Amino acid sequence: GWGSHSSSGKPVPGLTTLSGNSFFPISQKLHQGITVVVDRYAFSGVAFTSAKENFCLDWCKQPDVGLPKPDLILFLQLSPEEAAERGNFGHERYEISSFQEKVLQSFYCLMKDKTLNWKTVDASKSIEDLHREIRSIAEETMQKVQNKPLGELWK
Repeated sequence: GWGSHSSSGKPVPGLTTLSGNSFFPISQKLHQGITVVVDRYAFSGVAFTSAKENFCLDWCKQPDVGLPKPDLILFLQLSPEEAAERGNFGHERYEISSFQEKVLQSFYCLMKDKTLNWKTVDASKSIEDLHREIRSIAEETMQKVQNKPLGELWK
């Protein structure tokens, strides 16, 4: 896709990995009335890529424009201090605190889009409490959107 190259024509690795046609099976499932849960979807790639130098948020969104619009986006909020207390923090490629702060700011910018249903959940809770809260939010959302048409992301 056109989004896989920068304005200079150089490839931008990873930007279009999950874009376009790879989401066609999701659209099929949604049109069949099947609920689909996706980890990270388009927002994570946009936030991480835009946190890098010289990539604006709007440019990073372009490969994902028109994907099925999620009915709900859950943002699991956890302070860096609490995350650091958990095992293996810092071992992943992007877990460097200054970069993570830029990623977080990108997510906050994405959350300003009032056409999307963002819900922030306190991820410091116990797994059981977190599960109950997420399930409750998801079930409530599924009831609300049951008979609504499928939207398109960022259109």
